[in-house]
Amino acid sequence: MRPLLRAVLALLLLAVPQMAMATPPNVIVAADFAEPTTRYPHGVLGDDIEWGALRLTVDMCVDCESRDVRDFVIRLPEHRVFEDTAPRLVDLDGDGSPYVVVVESDARLGARLAIYNEAGFVAGTPFIGTRNRWLAPVGAADLDGDGVMELAYVDRPHLAKTLRVWRWRGGTLDPVAEMGGLSNHRIGERDIAGGIRTCANVPEMIVATADWSRLMAVTLQDNRLRARDIGAHEGRKSFAAALGC
Repeated sequence: MRPLLRAVLALLLLAVPQMAMATPPNVIVAADFAEPTTRYPHGVLGDDIEWGALRLTVDMCVDCESRDVRDFVIRLPEHRVFEDTAPRLVDLDGDGSPYVVVVESDARLGARLAIYNEAGFVAGTPFIGTRNRWLAPVGAADLDGDGVMELAYVDRPHLAKTLRVWRWRGGTLDPVAEMGGLSNHRIGERDIAGGIRTCANVPEMIVATADWSRLMAVTLQDNRLRARDIGAHEGRKSFAAALGC
């Protein structure tokens, strides 16, 4: 190979990673529900209004001098709605670019936990399988300290009352563990109780017992859930105090 050609090729090879590094990934900076609808009259959150679309605000070039922020609208088909209090931005990969986690319900199959980005649906749990069956998210965190994120929700908090944990694996959700006798929502409430706290570097899911008499802190260890009683349930103020450690 001629020396001049060899030098040109070497410069091109050096330039490729530099050009790639100069183009950061898109970053979702905000999300909200849009296009209210009454086409799924379940009313679990206190009224018959759900949402037909998800609106994402995306920074297309986070390191650019001139910001390029755009809105993306993801519309569900007529037989589905977003049946949730608000979208959640969660960085599942640890790369600084969050996904959006929501509850999505089907007119025939009920609810599932779903993950979206600006391109659309990314992954989800199976639908519960029956109309008007819902789930209430607890949150997302690396619950067992292995460097991989888990997502948790209470499956049918008014009926089955089962805490379920799923693990994020490079674009898919795998079931990890479950525990019955727990809840985080009562029919008609506008919000979802509890969440995830980290006290003494140990993530704990804060939920209520099935009869709403006690608060429980649930941890994940070796793919098993362990619950401990942390006090009486006395309304949302007791949840707030528990989440504050």
